[in-house]
Amino acid sequence: MRLVDPSSSLPAASDPTVPGALALSAAPVPALPQYSLRRTLAVWAAAAGPMAVLSWVVAPRLADVLPGGSPLVQALLLTLTGGLIWQFVLVLVLVRREQGSLSWPVLRDALWLRSPRSPRTGRCGGWVWLALVPFVVGFGLVQLLPEFPPTPVSRDFGGFLESDAGAAFLSGHWEWFAVIVVLALFNTVLGEELLFRGLLLPRMSGRFGRWDWLANGVLFACYHLHMPWAIPVSLFDSVLLAYPSRRYRSALMGIAVHSAQSVVIVAGALVLVLR
Repeated sequence: MRLVDPSSSLPAASDPTVPGALALSAAPVPALPQYSLRRTLAVWAAAAGPMAVLSWVVAPRLADVLPGGSPLVQALLLTLTGGLIWQFVLVLVLVRREQGSLSWPVLRDALWLRSPRSPRTGRCGGWVWLALVPFVVGFGLVQLLPEFPPTPVSRDFGGFLESDAGAAFLSGHWEWFAVIVVLALFNTVLGEELLFRGLLLPRMSGRFGRWDWLANGVLFACYHLHMPWAIPVSLFDSVLLAYPSRRYRSALMGIAVHSAQSVVIVAGALVLVLR
């Protein structure tokens, strides 16, 4: 099934903008095919569905046969990492079908893997990267908000790392640290962000217009069927991940903000491994 709607392809010059403080960049970029609502939801389902099945069906069954302590944690690490790698493969398949190539210049433009461009001055990179600061700080503050409903204890990875069981699980176990690093890499760089901010976001303005970033953020929140307690808090990601990526025409903005979380998790895991 084709996931691109050629008939709705819009040239970059016709892209709508948000007035005032939320004005979006009008810098010229290569025109990309625009997805219909059905195609957008199809890509969303291709990411959200496997993650939900892996979390709620595959992981518990795998935990029943895994040796050693904390079998559910082991199973979730393995299965969700596999689901995130699938998202990376999905992005490559869709870009290859759309663009006919996976060369770096093609991927860079097709997935907005360019330095951010100021919507006011047109300056690219350099000092523009400082725009990340408020979004990174905001993302950090959102992580401190209590989840409602609360995370089940058996699936609270942060709480697990802070527990004696987490310390015992990781102490000296570099193989599990490697799994965590791969999961983090595909979570915030090559998986979720590449799919939602790199693939979907640049192709949503044809259907959602100036509010494509908001629709993208809502889709991203609802994608968390594998951990539904995170959906309410994840709605803030509309502003903290999707909006800066859209405003500065760069998926690297969302990747950088989201990766702040990965750095903290990997650093905490490394401390436990070295104990």
